[in-house]
Amino acid sequence: MSDKNTPNPPEQEVPTEKEVSMTVAECKLSTIDHIETVRGNLRWFSDKLTTRGVKHDHSKLEPPEVELFAKVNHKLKSLEYGTPEYDASLAELKPALDNHYAKNRHHPEHFAEGINGMTLIDIVEMFCDWRASTSRNKNGNLLLSIETNAKRFQIDSQLKQILINTAKMMDESDT
Repeated sequence: MSDKNTPNPPEQEVPTEKEVSMTVAECKLSTIDHIETVRGNLRWFSDKLTTRGVKHDHSKLEPPEVELFAKVNHKLKSLEYGTPEYDASLAELKPALDNHYAKNRHHPEHFAEGINGMTLIDIVEMFCDWRASTSRNKNGNLLLSIETNAKRFQIDSQLKQILINTAKMMDESDT
């Protein structure tokens, strides 16, 4: 029963069953089309990530980075990530790091808005870089690195948890 002041909704035609449903063959074709579209999107990501892997950190192989990294890398290997001693060694690398961040978009420092300027491709490369870097430092630990970097780069709790989940999944697949 409707109120005098409330207008009744307009009458709508109800589609017939024939208009709503499709044949099993049509449904399969539609699903196959969707699957192929998803595969194309995944290939796009795969191609972008492969290119990133090929080009990753090439700027470290050229001046001004290579000379400075050659001087400091041995110190960094003996230090724990995020400690004051580690950060002091990074100060020696400032000119190289400034160049590196400017040329490599998988670092939050590349963007004025940090992590918020990054793409999913950038985030995946950054994560892979963090994982590789932990193996180069004393007592390297990816989960601790994620915690440290979440604070450093103001990574929200949801993205932080996704990074942790991914780290655990990768560790499980390594065993």
